[in-house]
Amino acid sequence: MAAKPTLRPWDSAKYLDSPEAIELYLQTCFEEAGDDPAFIAKALGVVARARGMSELAKQTGLGRESLYKALSGENNPSFGTIAKVCAALGVRLTVTAGR
Repeated sequence: MAAKPTLRPWDSAKYLDSPEAIELYLQTCFEEAGDDPAFIAKALGVVARARGMSELAKQTGLGRESLYKALSGENNPSFGTIAKVCAALGVRLTVTAGR
């Protein structure tokens, strides 16, 4: 009988160690999200964890627990929250024509 492989949880936040890695990660997530806003919120939450949630809370003026909840992928954060998080993370939302 073959041994079962050992699986470990994957945490993308561990690998988001540069602005370039964060940019590529978010670009990919936005492309894959389709019309799922929770997917985008979750992706921003991963980046927020990589950068430090406590520091992000200070920069946005939002509570750390509120950020965790808003960016969990289980809620629908307001656009204002998303805009504050993006600004604090140093990322910009842009618009291009659909292809």
